[in-house]
Amino acid sequence: MGNCCQKHCACLEHYLPWLFSGRSRDKPVETISNPSAGGGSPDNSVGPHNLGADPPPLPPPKQNRKFVALFDYQARTEEDLGFQTGDKLEVLDSSQESWWFAKLLVENGFVKPGQKLQGYIPANYVAPDQSIEAKPWFFGGFKRADAEKQLLCPENQEGAFLIRSSESQTGEFSLSVRDQQTVKHYRIKRLDNGRFYVTKRKTFQNLNAFVRHYSRSSDGLCVKLGNPCIKTEVPATYDLSYQTVDQWEINRDSLQLLKKLGSGQFGEVWEGLWNNTTPVAIKTLKPGSMDPKDFLREAQIMKNLRHPKLIQLYAVCTLEDPIYIITELMRHGSLLEYLQNDGGSRIHLPQQVDMAAQVASGMAYLESQNYIHRDLAARNVLVGDHNVYKVADFGLARVFKLENENVYEAKHETKLPVKWTAPEAIRSNKFSIKSDVWSFGILLFEIITYGKMPYAGLMGFQVLQKLDQGYRIPQPLKCPQELYNIMLQCWSAEPKERPTFETLHWRLEDYYDMDSTSYADANTFIK
Repeated sequence: MGNCCQKHCACLEHYLPWLFSGRSRDKPVETISNPSAGGGSPDNSVGPHNLGADPPPLPPPKQNRKFVALFDYQARTEEDLGFQTGDKLEVLDSSQESWWFAKLLVENGFVKPGQKLQGYIPANYVAPDQSIEAKPWFFGGFKRADAEKQLLCPENQEGAFLIRSSESQTGEFSLSVRDQQTVKHYRIKRLDNGRFYVTKRKTFQNLNAFVRHYSRSSDGLCVKLGNPCIKTEVPATYDLSYQTVDQWEINRDSLQLLKKLGSGQFGEVWEGLWNNTTPVAIKTLKPGSMDPKDFLREAQIMKNLRHPKLIQLYAVCTLEDPIYIITELMRHGSLLEYLQNDGGSRIHLPQQVDMAAQVASGMAYLESQNYIHRDLAARNVLVGDHNVYKVADFGLARVFKLENENVYEAKHETKLPVKWTAPEAIRSNKFSIKSDVWSFGILLFEIITYGKMPYAGLMGFQVLQKLDQGYRIPQPLKCPQELYNIMLQCWSAEPKERPTFETLHWRLEDYYDMDSTSYADANTFIK
């Protein structure tokens, strides 16, 4: 079994590159140097100093503690500070990694009656004032496919745009802009003197100047830049509140069960409310489903695994039955039911590939942390708003006491969902990230067939016998050969011959033509 990651907030770097710049991860956050200090924009910032012993280094500049809100935040507890997108805040204490103590900066000293001015805020909801991350058009580490999906949402009109970090060139950027019902991409390159351009005919000192210019005139682009792309996905906080960062056994009286979302072998899943403020998902486990001590050991690891494509564990209630597991809420339930209910009416191959790519992204993170899921399947992937898919229940298979006819009992009294489990894990109880890759191949089958049962008509022991004879699920109807080839590679008899999740992720991300020809050339538009 893999171990807990020590770098449990590595995924924040995807959203908040400024948070980790110039510091090791074990230093407190208040040691951060503002990346835009002095120039008002990181486009003009100076690289790290090479400090020698003689002469002694100059004292560091005073840290900029002013931040701007990227999203709305409603206070969840009396200790919290609520704010709205665009509000300015001063961070007073940033010693805790996920929750900072801040003061709301009120314009002209005007305070609304009853308005709270100080409290805890989620660190991933703000960015340094005047930094590039604070700009509404900057989307950080967004991939090209993510940009297209966002820009083609109905909320965005022609000319909607975003700027993201280049996927291939460090220090460069890409411009994605909506042109009617398509999205065009432009490489924003950089000269040796630091100036930015899409065509050398016109260069800019920083990205602010770049955006201002092309917002006034298309000047060679397909369209004039309009409004920044609307950010439809609000990042999950990694805890319910500042109070639950370390003490996350909570009082079950603080929870309300509002709507039953589903039920399964081990219990029920409810949409609920914590502290009368925060929507959550509550998994209620049947008594005897697991040993509370085993669960708490695993949950401590799960709590520290943080990635945008993993369901975030918030809190637990284990002092009495039924055990409650409280996580972030995904309103559309399991991917299995989502696929079965659609049956191909709205979900087609591009959406199916996107689902698989998002799951592979979350699994690649688990892979990087030496952590094993053990029960990867469509039933354990959840669906949120705006076509967001996240891996759930990672690690729980190790502590559940399985009781079901569709499982296979291996050594050490471990019972497994045989149709999703790699043969070596069944025979020898040897789990690895490569056995998760096998399961991912079955998950691909579920996605492409809209939730059909793998090995239909076969019992578990029959499946194992046929697999030992070299049998593999035949190519499903309407499944492209390239996607089926990926499945077959996941089902290689030798675990070491199966691809990594990192490889699966980029192959699915790049499933459609994503080479340099998909970038528009501004020069071709110039008369």
